Amino acid sequence: MKRIAYIDKKIHKFNKKIYVPGDKSLSIRFILMASQAVGKSVAYNILKSEDVISALLTIKNLGINYKINKKYCEIYGMGLNGFKFKNNTIINAGNSGTLARLIFGLLIDARNSIILRGDKSLSKRDFYRVIEPMKMFGQIIESKNNYLPIKIKGTKYPRPINFFERKGSAQVKSCILLSAMKTPGITKIKCIPSRDHTERLFKYLKLPIKVKKKKNLEIITFNGKKNYKGFNYIIPGDISSSSFFIVLTLLSKNSKILIKNVNINKSRTGIIDILKKMKGKINLKNIKNNMGEKVADIVVQSTDNLKSINCPINMNSRSIDELLLIFLVAAQAKGISKFKKIEELRNKETDRLSFGNNLLNKIGIKTKMTQDSIKIYGNPDLKLKDTYEIRKFDKDHRACMVSFIAALTLGGKWKIHDIDSIKTSFPNFISLLKQIGAKIN
Repeated sequence: MKRIAYIDKKIHKFNKKIYVPGDKSLSIRFILMASQAVGKSVAYNILKSEDVISALLTIKNLGINYKINKKYCEIYGMGLNGFKFKNNTIINAGNSGTLARLIFGLLIDARNSIILRGDKSLSKRDFYRVIEPMKMFGQIIESKNNYLPIKIKGTKYPRPINFFERKGSAQVKSCILLSAMKTPGITKIKCIPSRDHTERLFKYLKLPIKVKKKKNLEIITFNGKKNYKGFNYIIPGDISSSSFFIVLTLLSKNSKILIKNVNINKSRTGIIDILKKMKGKINLKNIKNNMGEKVADIVVQSTDNLKSINCPINMNSRSIDELLLIFLVAAQAKGISKFKKIEELRNKETDRLSFGNNLLNKIGIKTKMTQDSIKIYGNPDLKLKDTYEIRKFDKDHRACMVSFIAALTLGGKWKIHDIDSIKTSFPNFISLLKQIGAKIN
């Protein structure tokens, strides 16, 4: 039976210090890269969510052993040719688009076939964006219109490619890089800048990757078939998970929060830059480098008189997973906020652009939406008293969690369905909200 949350009180003022769980993007990438290393790799503070467990079960099905407990995760890699599995082995990526797309790269030289599956939500997402470059490498792929389930078989002789990635998709770029890692010769990617966790992890492991900037693009080259040893990795807190508490604090009265040890990779901190432009009181402290990633403590204070924003297009890829939260801030800012060229929102677990538009209309905010844009007419005096029910969001964890933040900052009576969807990325989200004073039934 799907669980439901009931919220009928705004959160009272708070002044708290919290830690959010380990970064999901880094946790999944650690698992995949450790599976290809020679020997034991150890990660500390790995996220223990459904998406990450799916990644661990995936490498286990491919013949790689692991051990996980409260303190660390160990993976016993067998090198670039270490996968061993039977023909037509089934892999279930669950709800994880990152896992489902990146695993194509590690299967580029697979001798046997894999059947890749996912949950109902993931099965609605088009995989053409990774199928195209993988076929160029020589991978054999069978699907019905590029949707799961997909049958994947590698090639004995993968060939390096030159590829132009036009969408700003870190998943496509990472999939190509993982494939290049197992392909002799130099693979070249010309791409719109996006999250660069994979490139940073490659550099941390001293793999032969080069990244150059040319005008508004990045040129990435990688020379493949270089083995690497097992490694230790400390995973910082997730900026996407932190964002819910950043916005909760900004929109609450007389409140302050300190979020410790968060990944502030520039390709992920669009939300901080956008909210600062909207006059949000956010500061970064104790900035340091951590194994190729930048980490900091984030201090946030309640902010009155938030300003609208004409969001720069070049911030879209840096804030794509946080735009629903930014829409919620724009709803309570003075003036009209504009977001353009955000059609990628429609390709998430649910159509987040439509979900965000409908949520704002539900709470009385005027909007104008097109296929790839939205205008939000802010109302700084917005206060809710009615009853609101949130359902049918295709198990989209971020859609679910943003509804909690709306309920706790705006008032009214809320009934939020399918709250177990949160487990895909942030299992202790509700308990952390309760820790700072939220009343949730």
